[in-house]
Amino acid sequence: MAVDRITQVRLSSVRLPLSTPVSDAKVFTGRQKPMTEVAFLFAEIEAESGHRGLGFGYSKRAGGPGQYAHAREVAPELIGDDPNDIGRLWDKLVWAGASVGRSGLATQAIAALDIALWDLKATRAGLPLAKLLGAHRDSVRCYNTSGGFLHTPLAQVLDNATAARERGIGGIKIKVGHPDSTVDLRRVSAVRERLGDGFPLMVDANQQWDRPTARRLGRALEAFDLTWIEEPLDAYDHAGHAALAAALDTPIATGEMLASVAEHAELIRAGGADIIQPDAPRIGGITQFLKLAALAEHHRLQLAPHFAMEIHLHLAAAYPLEPWLEHFDWLEPLFNERLELADGRMLVPDRPGLGLTLSDQAAAWTVDSCVVTG
Repeated sequence: MAVDRITQVRLSSVRLPLSTPVSDAKVFTGRQKPMTEVAFLFAEIEAESGHRGLGFGYSKRAGGPGQYAHAREVAPELIGDDPNDIGRLWDKLVWAGASVGRSGLATQAIAALDIALWDLKATRAGLPLAKLLGAHRDSVRCYNTSGGFLHTPLAQVLDNATAARERGIGGIKIKVGHPDSTVDLRRVSAVRERLGDGFPLMVDANQQWDRPTARRLGRALEAFDLTWIEEPLDAYDHAGHAALAAALDTPIATGEMLASVAEHAELIRAGGADIIQPDAPRIGGITQFLKLAALAEHHRLQLAPHFAMEIHLHLAAAYPLEPWLEHFDWLEPLFNERLELADGRMLVPDRPGLGLTLSDQAAAWTVDSCVVTG
């Protein structure tokens, strides 16, 4: 087999504005301000064979410029290397910046490069990424989150839920964690009534309950036949999540805020989740996600990756146990392609790689970029 070589890496820092400031429980507790934009780091890798790969990471609120700066420092390590050797290249990149750690911002910057390498490899093979990884299915159950934030009036949440269902979404998640718990219960009750019995409904407290509140509200929420309660406690309270999972019939889902495979391993060891929710850009890319997926499958955990459906669709399709995929329409303006929905599921595209190309709008929202050639 001929050896290929990486000739160029293009990095772009892109700011995606949100049409309406977004609030979840972290805003209502005063820990964060409403979110007005999402910062993206795009990596485009080109090899001498002419094949190209596209990857991205992101940051909500602070961190975007830091990810871009770190990626710019370590990207030269890729030039001249064979893009097929993804595991070795991940190690090379992480050791290039090891003094600032092997998790968090440093590996989130590497994630964009890692994902681009996987996209390039699948494109070179002429296969959708899911097929390259070994797909178990050609579509994935899909639930919507973007229509159910706490800042959204209840009437609009209900209309959003109806519209999502009619569009082909298979589940609805709404935010909870309002300072007045009666508001949460009223909203959940109304959405359940609108959707009817049996339609998948999830709630997400975004880490803002303490243990007594989570137990009390968890018991109250049992009446609504929820698919899961997400992040009821602080992301690192593994013991608290484990106790809650043991006490409630409703499954507990968490993991999106953990920043490495090692952190997820601690959560799994503690029995803190019925459903694990890793985020490939947050834990270092696809290379790390695959390690975590193998561990999760070994423990027979359900999988529901967080955000970035454009990446996670392929990874969920390759997970042995039937997973869920989170639908956000926020990222659609960044790409020329659209993902398709049918009968509550998102279809894996038949285009090679991730099947994505950057749009003119992504170029218009670019605030900084560079090209690394050696």
